[in-house]
Amino acid sequence: QVQLVESGGGLVQAGGSLRLSCAASRSIFSINGLGWYRQAPGKQRELVASISNVGSTNYADSVKGRFTISRDNAKNTVYLQMNSLKPEDTAVYYCNTLRLSKWDWGQGTQVTVSS
Repeated sequence: QVQLVESGGGLVQAGGSLRLSCAASRSIFSINGLGWYRQAPGKQRELVASISNVGSTNYADSVKGRFTISRDNAKNTVYLQMNSLKPEDTAVYYCNTLRLSKWDWGQGTQVTVSS
């Protein structure tokens, strides 16, 4: 089991940027798929970006070209750089494994984009 702590969210105007961080309680060096998820009010949680242990990345179409996921194995941290933010990006953002058997979800970090 891994404990996850997300941070870096906030209120930003449309077109702005934020950088989210996800700190894990143990080494992520050997962990393959890690992802950033988000859940907007009244909607299901969705995967927006993922990264493998060798740095291969994938993005949901809705964020492609605007978001960048990265990982620092030495710091046990996964990042999500979000640029050109839109009001529809407003959600609570979480990180977790890509495996079907998820770790306990962290508290998430709220991102609010005003128009």
